[in-house]
Amino acid sequence: MSDDHDLWIAATTEMIRSHRRMIDAAITQLSDQEMHMRPSPDMNSVAVILRHLAGNLQSRWTDFLTTDGEKPTRDRDAEFQDWDGDRASLIDYFDAGWQLFTATILSLQPEDMTRTVLIRGEAHSVPKAIIRGVTHVAYHAGQIMQTARAVHQGEWQWLTIAPGQSQQHNASTWGTGRSRGGGG
Repeated sequence: MSDDHDLWIAATTEMIRSHRRMIDAAITQLSDQEMHMRPSPDMNSVAVILRHLAGNLQSRWTDFLTTDGEKPTRDRDAEFQDWDGDRASLIDYFDAGWQLFTATILSLQPEDMTRTVLIRGEAHSVPKAIIRGVTHVAYHAGQIMQTARAVHQGEWQWLTIAPGQSQQHNASTWGTGRSRGGGG
């Protein structure tokens, strides 16, 4: 079971790192003003999404195995208000939640996978709670990508294969070590 556990944790953490790389690459391209721009009045800015993710991650992954994932101290509604601080403080807040998420996943032992945890009073197996957390991050990472593209002024550095570049990408990677995950 330990080998399966290790493989599962490794795959999960690689997926988490992949989402973080995408988020970081998107926000690096945004000015401070663009971070706070809403594409429309009823849509969230990148800063608001980061604030919400930070609050969610801190709530869910603090004392993950022993307390409900929705902490009584969390003010979820406030997460959707504009961030009053500067960019660095927002990134620090987001980093704290992200580091807690990653460290908690890495700390899980094989026997923890059979445990039950609560999220808003609802019982989840540990794997289900992890999948719920990764899916939530993936959902908001996609929102960040879309919102960043909508508000960014100037040239965008594509984080995936740029439109019209699929054949060129495939020609340069298929059959190479890079296409098989080996770099190169």
